[in-house]
Amino acid sequence: QVRLQESGGGSVQAGGSLRLSCDTSRITTPINHLGWFRQVPGNDREPVATFYTSNSDKQYSRSVKGRFSISRDSAKSTLDLQMDSLQPEDTGTYLCATSRWAGNPFNPRSYDTWGQGTQVTVSS
Repeated sequence: QVRLQESGGGSVQAGGSLRLSCDTSRITTPINHLGWFRQVPGNDREPVATFYTSNSDKQYSRSVKGRFSISRDSAKSTLDLQMDSLQPEDTGTYLCATSRWAGNPFNPRSYDTWGQGTQVTVSS
């Protein structure tokens, strides 16, 4: 049963932009925090951006800060990631995740629900 669904991935040239969206409408329990992670084959999932529902606090990894922007639309039940000035090193599968529990949002283990991911490819 797919409870998180990502969309918006694709192929762009360096310097381009993409906007990812995650449909969270099937999550019926209260959400403590949400996040976007990137996974490259052979590597662990790395945090990209996170969002706390209690105070709308946003955090970014050092590599994307200033280029990416995370936002939550509660009315539409979506978590979006605006990605600008994309670079080849941003290439990977981007996964959306949610957690009912308090925890470190940069730690993938703090999340209990994951989407299947959407592929982002940036060419030089």
